[in-house]
Amino acid sequence: MAKNKKVAPAAVTREAAEEAVRTLLRWAGEDPAREGLLDTPGRVVDAYRDWFSGYAIDPAEYLGRTFEEVAGYDEMIVLRDIHFESFCEHHMAPIIGRAHVGYLPTDKVVGISKLARVVDAYARRFQVQEKLTAQIAHCIDKVLQPRGVAVVIDAQHQCMTTRGVHKRGVSMITSQMLGAFRDDARTRAEFLRFIDIDNHA
Repeated sequence: MAKNKKVAPAAVTREAAEEAVRTLLRWAGEDPAREGLLDTPGRVVDAYRDWFSGYAIDPAEYLGRTFEEVAGYDEMIVLRDIHFESFCEHHMAPIIGRAHVGYLPTDKVVGISKLARVVDAYARRFQVQEKLTAQIAHCIDKVLQPRGVAVVIDAQHQCMTTRGVHKRGVSMITSQMLGAFRDDARTRAEFLRFIDIDNHA
């Protein structure tokens, strides 16, 4: 018998999801039947479908179309300030931030909008920032097979600012360096200089 076999979650109907919202409203002390809340369950379900659309996407597919006619360009490519919204998997509270992505191409490049789409596809799932950072980097590395990949994420966590310790203005920075960005300090320093994370607000 196979161990640790992953079981696919059972499908949940829209009606069940809306009823779950009504349950939470009642738990919070509200009356889901009052006029102002009658349409709230439907709106919440629609919002969840948007916020968590990343589960229906394979981010690697965005990187499938590449371009080889780049006149031999093999220097660093950096896309900075990719703004995203995600949700903490521990408290289901928003994570709002920006991602900076860089890679050193071998013989092909990808359209820059596709890098932003990879970020969004992983962000639109329940996340912890460390995992989100690694997922983006490893996806780009696996599909494009560049000489190196660098990802830095700077984000604020509403589970920390709106509850618990209530510390506003605090951001968390995570990074994942692969290939040349991990092995070569000068390459890593050049990337960090490009994104200018200390001064580029």
